[in-house]
Amino acid sequence: MGQKTNPIGIRLGIIRGWDSNWYANKKDFGKKLIEDNKIRNYLNARISKGGISKIVIERTLNKLIVTIHTSKPGIIIGKGGGEVDRIKEELKKLTGNDDVQINILEIRRPELDAQIVADTIARQLEGRINFKRAVKMSIASALRMGAEGIKVRCGGRLGGAEIARSEEIKQGRTPLHTLRMDIDYASVFAQTVYGKIGIKVWICKGEVLAKRDLNPNILAGGGKEGGERSFDNQRGGERGDRRDDRRGGGDRGGDRRPGGGGANRGGGTGGGPRRS
Repeated sequence: MGQKTNPIGIRLGIIRGWDSNWYANKKDFGKKLIEDNKIRNYLNARISKGGISKIVIERTLNKLIVTIHTSKPGIIIGKGGGEVDRIKEELKKLTGNDDVQINILEIRRPELDAQIVADTIARQLEGRINFKRAVKMSIASALRMGAEGIKVRCGGRLGGAEIARSEEIKQGRTPLHTLRMDIDYASVFAQTVYGKIGIKVWICKGEVLAKRDLNPNILAGGGKEGGERSFDNQRGGERGDRRDDRRGGGDRGGDRRPGGGGANRGGGTGGGPRRS
């Protein structure tokens, strides 16, 4: 069963929490479920380039709380919080509820989020990048960020071939039936000029041995996934540090040769006349 069922669904109540947290009687349940689906579809279409991982919906008696987990909070918040206010007004019209609250949580390591990884591969395939190259780049970055294993499956007219096929690339371990393994899963499609290509991503983040809080807005350690972002976005320094780490050090432009470089590259002293 572990290979056939949805890895997130099979872990609900064990190490994963529900993305919709509310109670309703029999009469209202169907209406609220459809409303949740409308909110998610609307936000995913409205902020298509916002790097949305998941949308958690909570309801109290009259209040609707929508928490957006994203890798690009600046796009959703907008200048001075203007964009998020517009989204709030649109959600009020969509749901008919005047008390709507929107929280934005930043995902610190998007390379370990299956939904964001799958979306990245899909956008690259739509940009006519070779699918093997796109998949291998995503796998390498996930493993570099500390994933125990990752598996990516693409299906469709890969590379514009006449006959559709399915290809799978994996590295590390993804034990789907071990329920205490934290495995993230996503399934998206890329709309290319020669048809749809389906992409499935499984990312194994390791074993969960301690008792875990099942609230999807809280991690195993008890802290928020990225911390709720205030409207003053201070990402510049963080992003620069991350780039430097990837490149193997911040002082990229310095001397790489052990004997020094620059003016002494020709082998002589820098001050003397150069030989023709």
